[in-house]
Amino acid sequence: MNFATLSKRFAFLGLAVALLSLTGCKLPAPPPPDFPQISFNQFGPIKLAVGQVEVLQDYNPPMKYPNVEQSFPVSPGLMAERWAKDRLIAAGGAGVARFTVNRASVVTVELPRDDSFKGKLTTQQTTRYDAVLEVTLEIRNDRGYRDAVVTARVDRSQTVAEDITEADRQRVWFKMTQEMGDDLNAQMQKNVSDALTKYVMY
Repeated sequence: MNFATLSKRFAFLGLAVALLSLTGCKLPAPPPPDFPQISFNQFGPIKLAVGQVEVLQDYNPPMKYPNVEQSFPVSPGLMAERWAKDRLIAAGGAGVARFTVNRASVVTVELPRDDSFKGKLTTQQTTRYDAVLEVTLEIRNDRGYRDAVVTARVDRSQTVAEDITEADRQRVWFKMTQEMGDDLNAQMQKNVSDALTKYVMY
């Protein structure tokens, strides 16, 4: 075996060892963020003079871009259902309280980039998430007719930077859902107190 052949074999062996070393040193992907459960039990029950509370999901997410609610740690729609299940209590009566999630969308909006020299030197906000949550609470009598209704609508928008990590994006989305939950709770508490007084039992 001549010197040139031997040198090529050693070079190949060195390259293989280097590749194996790099593969072996690859760091594992960080675990996804661990989010707490969103609950509304701390606000206490809203006791309604009905025999049953129904919670319906009437929103069908497209499950594709630009919608991203299906990728949220807790989607606005599921959060709204949790609000109804935690807070609305059937305290006795002939009617039905029907809570419906009519809309719970989060749409991605790509923002224009600043391609100037100054813009290229800064971290830009390149994406905005626009969330809309709409719900209805109806009181229906024993004949199925609607005797009273209240609604609530919550809007929330949030921009994110172009270099955001997936873990940080999940945190942004979770915070959006939490804030929408706070707004929903405040709106529904007021609207029920204002418009459904005769159906609330204290």
